[in-house]
Amino acid sequence: SDEERLEILREAFAPGAKVQHVARRYDISRSLIYEWRRAALRRARAAFVPAVVDDAPDPTLAPSPPPEPEAAIVLEMADGRRMRISASAPPALAAAALRAVR
Repeated sequence: SDEERLEILREAFAPGAKVQHVARRYDISRSLIYEWRRAALRRARAAFVPAVVDDAPDPTLAPSPPPEPEAAIVLEMADGRRMRISASAPPALAAAALRAVR
């Protein structure tokens, strides 16, 4: 079955494994294990779609960043960091944020 073939392939190509030992254990030829491996790799390549990464996106296609909500509270920390709490933030969230920096 396909499951048995996959298990044999996993065992045969596991780190430190020897294909000849696995073939002997299952009473099959080494060439059959290599043929199963080639077939599995062909199926995997057929299912793979390469991604293309473009480091320079077209500025006309890039969405503009969302406007930053107006901050009701701005805390400036001693180390230079800032915490901005939006006017639309729920009171419980604002209280928790303030407790966290205390």
